[in-house]
Amino acid sequence: MKLVVGLGNPGKEYAGTRHNIGWEVVDHLAARVGFVGSPSDFDRLARTKFEGLAVDGTAPLAGGGEKLLLLKPTTYMNLSGRSVQAAMAFYQLGPADVMVVLDDLALPAGKIRLRPGGSDGGHNGLKDIQRALGTTQYPRLRLGIDPPPQFVPGRDYVLGKFSEAQREPMRQAIARACDAIVTWVDEGIERAMNRFNAEDVKDGKTPKDE
Repeated sequence: MKLVVGLGNPGKEYAGTRHNIGWEVVDHLAARVGFVGSPSDFDRLARTKFEGLAVDGTAPLAGGGEKLLLLKPTTYMNLSGRSVQAAMAFYQLGPADVMVVLDDLALPAGKIRLRPGGSDGGHNGLKDIQRALGTTQYPRLRLGIDPPPQFVPGRDYVLGKFSEAQREPMRQAIARACDAIVTWVDEGIERAMNRFNAEDVKDGKTPKDE
């Protein structure tokens, strides 16, 4: 069994903000694997469990079916670890069985980056997950949202909505993120990294460690 956690904040005022891109990926992933009819159905069909919204099922994969739990913590970002820890304890999962999906100010909008572990990079959601699990070694998938413009505080920027120019790159990034997660579940983190981090190598860039 695998656990996919999309980070975000609950409440209508946070819907569609840059900081909630992890929730959007989980919505689309649920539709991709057939757990819901469309991304907009996730919240309506989800169970309230593990201090979050959860949908589970068996994902049809090339290598065979795999039990998958999709989780959107509703604890607010800086308490995400409570939700992740509760789900892991219930299903007796190890850190390698968890994929955390989040926004990243250091990456351009539309870029995605998979890692098997690493630092929190200043992200409050990852900080709390690291605190709760007692380790930095759990897979994570970052989606770039661009750095904030000059003189715009980072907090204000991540809680704002995507610009018109960012929307199409982010739409593509969400689709690629879903593909990357399916590959991780089916084939493992190394193959997923080799396939979906490769765009940086093609661009003449080497992915940096976190």
